[in-house]
Amino acid sequence: MRLLFRWLMRIAAGLVVLVVAVIALVYFLASQSLPDYDQTVKVDGLAAPVEIVRDNANVPHIFGESDPDVFFGLGYAHAQDRLWQMTVLRRTVQGRLSEIFGQRTVTVDKLLRRLDLYRLALQSVEVQDDYTKAALRAYADGVNARLAEINDEALGRGAPEMFLFNIPVAPWQPGDSLAIIKLMGLQLSGHLEEEVLRARTSLMLDDPARLSDILPDVPGSGIAALPEYAALFPGAQRFASAAPMPDDPLSPFPRRGLAGASNAWTAAPSRSASGGTLLANDPHLGFTAPAIWYLARLELANGGVIGASIPGVPAIMAGRSDRLGWGLTSSYLDDQDLYIEKLNPENPEEYLTPDGYKKFDSRPSIIDIKDAPPITLTLRWTENGPVLPGTFYGLETITPPGHVVSLSWTVLSPRDTSMSASMALMISDDVQGAIQAAERFIAPSQNLSLADRSTIAMKTIGAMPKRDARHHSQGRMPSQGWLPENRWQGRMPYSSNPEFVSPAGGLLGNTNNKIIDRPFPEHVSFVWGDTQRVHRWEKLMQDREVHTRDSFIEAQLDTISFTARSLLPLIGADLWFTGESAPEGTPERQRQIALALLAEWNGEMNEYMPEPLIYAAWLRALQKRLIADDLGPLAEEFKHVEPLFIERVYRDIDGASAWCDVKQSAPVETCTDMARLALNDALVWISERHGTALESLRWGDAHQATHDHQVLGEVPLLRYFMNIRQSTSGGDNTLQRGRSSGEDPDPFLNVHGAGYRGVYDFADPDSSVFITSTGQSGHFLSRYYDDQAQLWRRGEYIPMSLDTDLARAAAVGVTQLVPR
Repeated sequence: MRLLFRWLMRIAAGLVVLVVAVIALVYFLASQSLPDYDQTVKVDGLAAPVEIVRDNANVPHIFGESDPDVFFGLGYAHAQDRLWQMTVLRRTVQGRLSEIFGQRTVTVDKLLRRLDLYRLALQSVEVQDDYTKAALRAYADGVNARLAEINDEALGRGAPEMFLFNIPVAPWQPGDSLAIIKLMGLQLSGHLEEEVLRARTSLMLDDPARLSDILPDVPGSGIAALPEYAALFPGAQRFASAAPMPDDPLSPFPRRGLAGASNAWTAAPSRSASGGTLLANDPHLGFTAPAIWYLARLELANGGVIGASIPGVPAIMAGRSDRLGWGLTSSYLDDQDLYIEKLNPENPEEYLTPDGYKKFDSRPSIIDIKDAPPITLTLRWTENGPVLPGTFYGLETITPPGHVVSLSWTVLSPRDTSMSASMALMISDDVQGAIQAAERFIAPSQNLSLADRSTIAMKTIGAMPKRDARHHSQGRMPSQGWLPENRWQGRMPYSSNPEFVSPAGGLLGNTNNKIIDRPFPEHVSFVWGDTQRVHRWEKLMQDREVHTRDSFIEAQLDTISFTARSLLPLIGADLWFTGESAPEGTPERQRQIALALLAEWNGEMNEYMPEPLIYAAWLRALQKRLIADDLGPLAEEFKHVEPLFIERVYRDIDGASAWCDVKQSAPVETCTDMARLALNDALVWISERHGTALESLRWGDAHQATHDHQVLGEVPLLRYFMNIRQSTSGGDNTLQRGRSSGEDPDPFLNVHGAGYRGVYDFADPDSSVFITSTGQSGHFLSRYYDDQAQLWRRGEYIPMSLDTDLARAAAVGVTQLVPR
C-alpha cells in the first residue's frame, strides 16, 4: 500500500511538473511575439529615419522627414500590435478564411467571393491621387518591414494566434488597405436586409396597412441643426422560412439592428463657454477584442494629426489636427438596391435587360478549405451587380421561380476614391476644405461632422444613387431589374447631399437619426438608425446656453432612456397601483413589485439598478406577444424592440391597436391585456435567469459588454484570457449606447457600441481626450491588451495631445526605424 501511495505521489508530481512545463512553454512561445518598443531596427523601403514614440497609453507618435515615411511608421506600428487582426481582416474580404478555419467559414467565404470586394479594391488603386498612392505604398512597406523582422529574428510568428493557425502571411500591398475600407462598408450596411424583410413582411400581413406599424416611417422633418410600394411577383413563398445568415464571430455580415451607428455633435463658439468650437464623436461597431480602432498620432508635413485609425488603413479616420476636427456617424443613406432578374427560359445563362436577353458576366472562383476538398463557385454579374445566392438574408423566400436576385451597391465601384478623400480630409486646414475633399468619398456613406477654430458643419458624404422618380418600389423592396425606370442612373451631384454649415443655433448633431425630409428620389433614406436617442440629445444640448468639453463628455456618457420615459406610461397606463395587495410569493405580488419599482424610476439605464432589466424584459416580451400571431416564424427576425411600433399600437395610430388582438383566440384581447401578460412573461423569464428578488437585480449582470476574441473567444480556458467582459450601463436607446444582442439565451448582452470616444476642444486643443474600448495591443499577454477597458467602462478618457515633449516625457519606449 505504501508503495502504491508513493507511486501515486510520483505520478501526481510528474503531472504537475508536466502541466507547469507546458504552461511555461506556451508562455515562452507566445511571449516571443510581444513587440519591443524600445529598439533600433534597420528596415528596407525607408528613405530616412522614422521615430515612433509611444506614450504611457501606448499611443504611437510617429515622426519622419516626409509624409510617406510617417505612413511607413504607421504600417510598422499597426503590424507590431495588430498583425493577427490585419491578417484576418484581409482574409475575410478575400474570401479565404476557410484556408485557416475549414468548413466553419465556407458560407462566409462564398458570400464574400460573390461580392468580389477584394478584386474591386485592387482595381481602385490606380484611381487614387498621387499623394494617396505614395501613402499606400509606404504603409505597405512598413507592414512588410515588420514581417521581415519577425521572420529574421524569429519573433514568435508575430502573434500568439499564429502558433495555433500556422499559415503563411503574404506581403501587404496597397489594394489590401482599400479592401479593408470596403469590408467596413459591408459591416455598416443594412438596407439590403431591410428590403428583404419589408418584402417578406408585406407577404405575411393580411392587412397591408399594418406594414407601416411594424416597419414605420420615421415621422417629422428631421433634426440636425438645433434652432435659436410595390407588390412582389407572383410565386413568392409567403410562409417560407429563411436560412439563417452565418452567426460566426468571423462573419462581417451584420445582423439586423447591428449595422453601423454612432453619435457626433458640435458646438460653435457662440455656444461654447471657452469661446472655441467643440466636437464629440463616438462611432459604434460590434465589440471585439481587440477593438477595431487603434489610436495614433502622425506628424505630417502640414502638422500633426491624432485620433482613431483602423489597422490595415493608413489614415486617421476620426480625430483632429490643431486646426480641424472630424467625426463620423452612419448616414443611413440608401446606397443598396436589390433587383429581381428574369432568366431566359430557353437559356438560364442569360437574363433579361431593357435591350433583351444578355449573358451573365461569369467566371469561376476556387475556395480552398482546410482538411476538405476545394470547391468551385461560378460568380455571375448582371448590369445591375453581382447575383446573390438565395440563402443571402432569405432572398429565396421572395424570389419567384425562374428568377435570381442581383445587388446594386455603391461599395461595388471599381473606381472608388474614398481613400483619397480620407487622406485629403486628414490634411485639410478648415471646414470648407474638408467638405471639398470629401467629394471624392464614394462608400460607405457617412455623416461627416466638422469643426475648425471658428466654424462647425455636418455633411453627408458618399455616392447617392440617382433613381428615376418612376422607380416601382422607390428602393424599398426588390424591383424588376429589366425595367429601365428601376435602374440606377448614375450618381446624384455632391451638392445634393445634405449639408449644414454654421447654423444660427450654434449646435449640430447626429445620432443616426433622420436629418432631412425630402421627397423621393432625393429622399436620402426611408430607413434611419435612430428615432429615440436624438430626443435625449436635443434636450441635453438645449438645457445649457453654453457647453464645455465636460458637458459634451456627460452627453456621451448619458444613460437616460427617452424611450423608457415615453413608453412606460403608455403600456402601463391601466396597470399602475391597481387592485389590492397580493399575497407574498404570488405572480400578482411580483407584478405589483415590478410596477412599483418602474413607477418611481427615472429611466436611467444604470448597471446597478433593477428597473432597466425589468423594463427591457417587459418590452421584449410585449413585442413578441404583439407580433407572433400575425407574422408567425417571421417574428423571429424582429429581435429588437421597435419603439415606434409600440407607440403606434398603444396610441392606436391608424388602427394599430389591432395588433393586440390574438387572431387565433376567440376572445378579443385588449392592449392592457397584452401588457399584463407580457409583464408576467418577463417576470417568469427574470426569475429563471436572475432570481425572484426583484429589488436585488442588477442590469449590468445581463448587460455585459462582450469584447470577445473572434477566434479564441469560445475556446475553454483560453476564453478567460482572451475575452474582456464588463458590466455596463446604457441600452439600445441611450446616448451611451449599448446595443443588446437580441439572441437567446442572453438577449441583453451588450454587443455593439462605442469602441472609440473622442472629445475635442479647439479653445485648448491639447485638452482634448479620447479612449478605445479595449487597448492598443492585440496580444493577450501585453499590458496594453485591456488597459483602456476599465477606463472606458467607467467613462474615463486619456489625453489626446499633440505636445511632443509630453509624449516623450512619459514614453514607454522609442523605436527608431533606420534605412538598411
